[in-house]
Amino acid sequence: MKYSLFAGLSWRMLLIVLAFSGMAFALANGYFYSGLLAGTIGFVLCAETWQFIRHGLLFYDKAIMAMLHDDYSAGFPVRYREGAYKNLYDLYHRQKEQKFREVSREMIYQAIFNNVDTGILILKSGPDGRDVFLMNDYFSRFFGVPKVSRFDLLKNYLPDFCAELENSNFAERKSPVSIRIEEQEPQTFIMQASVTKSFEGEYYIVLLDSIQRVIEKKEKEAWINLMKIISHELMNSLTPIRSLSQSLQDILAQPSISAEDQSDVRESLATIVNRTDHLQSFVENYRKLTILPTPDKSYFDIAALVAESLQVMRPAMQAESIELHNDLEEGTMVHADRGQFGQVVINLLTNSMHALKGRPKKEIYLSARRENNRLYLVISDTGKGIENEIRDKIFLPFFTTRKDGAGIGLTLSKNIVEAHGGYLSYATDAGKTEFVICLLNPEAAPEMS
Repeated sequence: MKYSLFAGLSWRMLLIVLAFSGMAFALANGYFYSGLLAGTIGFVLCAETWQFIRHGLLFYDKAIMAMLHDDYSAGFPVRYREGAYKNLYDLYHRQKEQKFREVSREMIYQAIFNNVDTGILILKSGPDGRDVFLMNDYFSRFFGVPKVSRFDLLKNYLPDFCAELENSNFAERKSPVSIRIEEQEPQTFIMQASVTKSFEGEYYIVLLDSIQRVIEKKEKEAWINLMKIISHELMNSLTPIRSLSQSLQDILAQPSISAEDQSDVRESLATIVNRTDHLQSFVENYRKLTILPTPDKSYFDIAALVAESLQVMRPAMQAESIELHNDLEEGTMVHADRGQFGQVVINLLTNSMHALKGRPKKEIYLSARRENNRLYLVISDTGKGIENEIRDKIFLPFFTTRKDGAGIGLTLSKNIVEAHGGYLSYATDAGKTEFVICLLNPEAAPEMS
């Protein structure tokens, strides 16, 4: 039966009062031995009550001290689960379970942090400066730094890195940073830093990635994607060729060939020729990407080159009712391979035309601008834009969303522009997709006559 501490103490006090009252009554009426017995019982009850209070206070004190110091190694008898101490017993075990869950989560987080191939350093602000709240194994191992607890101690091992953090006033950033490891040459890393505040204070989180490792990861991903595409194309052609070849062998093994079998032979051979032509085209496109001729540069007017490209594309644009806005000014000189650059312009215009199919508003815009000794040629359209799912794939070789596309136009254009020391980028904003070609803007270009 459940009872409270107050109830247990109350009936004990009542028995004590009754015992001593009985002792007084017995002594007053000359019953000496009866009074002595009642007094003895009263003193025994006092001793038991004291033990009852003492055990209760010890249990309360022990349970509260354990919760204050997060020390849940102590165990309490099951009898405390019911009765006067039930609430404290339940509170203690609830706190104990919560603490164990927190420790388990911390162990899991530590395991995750220590198995990530990225340097992680978390600093915590305090009244005496910054403490190292967390340093994962990769950071410690890669930089040869023991897991110190103070930022001041970290300066002894990585002075350049710590100075970089202090000079930025521990601000949020994402930028390259040079770090010298021991006596080696400085290495460049991508550093991403952020600030998180909690009721305990401010945390400064630093993630460090080696640029070389990032590049290798991107190269590996590109090769894997390329191999998938090549394997897909090869299997799409080799599987039917092998199947048809087996069928032809079976037909030719017959003692006589009927007219129907002859028709099957002709159709099979036509299919084999078609698939081999497709493979040959695929290989030729791959050669275009891998064996790009060295640019034969000369000075020419980019506006004139674009005008020639538009002359070629104009009939197709008129058939699709595409409105063209050409804001290029004559005399915009560049130093590049005219033939290769013309191919880039046609590829980008073709890409825009396909993006406009089925759109209510069909417009293509061409413009150029000079900034910081650079020439930017912009080709934009009001097409459907580039979906988020494929934005990191549009420059991959042979990747295309068109059934009749080879998937090399944008890749080849990007390779050509990069071979000229520039870059090709894109952006999608407010119902408009634009491709930007950036080239060095030669100051010594000859004047137009």
